[in-house]
Amino acid sequence: DVQLQASGAGLVHPGGYLRLSCAASGFTFDDYAIGWFRQAPGKEREGVSCISSSRGTYYADSVKGRFTISRDNAKNTVYLRMNSLKPEDTAVYYCAKGRLIYDYWGQGTQVTVSS
Repeated sequence: DVQLQASGAGLVHPGGYLRLSCAASGFTFDDYAIGWFRQAPGKEREGVSCISSSRGTYYADSVKGRFTISRDNAKNTVYLRMNSLKPEDTAVYYCAKGRLIYDYWGQGTQVTVSS
């Protein structure tokens, strides 16, 4: 069965950092792009970052320069390093897999940035 397990939830102060992990199983990981999305209370889900099978990356303008996405194909895991966190980064973060479209979503992990 396909699984995407997001982890790394936490409560941090503004300016702090977290690293999220998305551990995958049940499909050929190397062949898929993995994306990170987030949804804050009362807001629509938004794309944060993604990394392609060839390691091309994309970042939303709101996180560019602060977040870094990477993948370890040997561990079937994608990481999202989040630096200089802001209160507006507070959300549930999800990872998803896809090729032309995202076709499977994992459960989310809560990130809270608050003083």
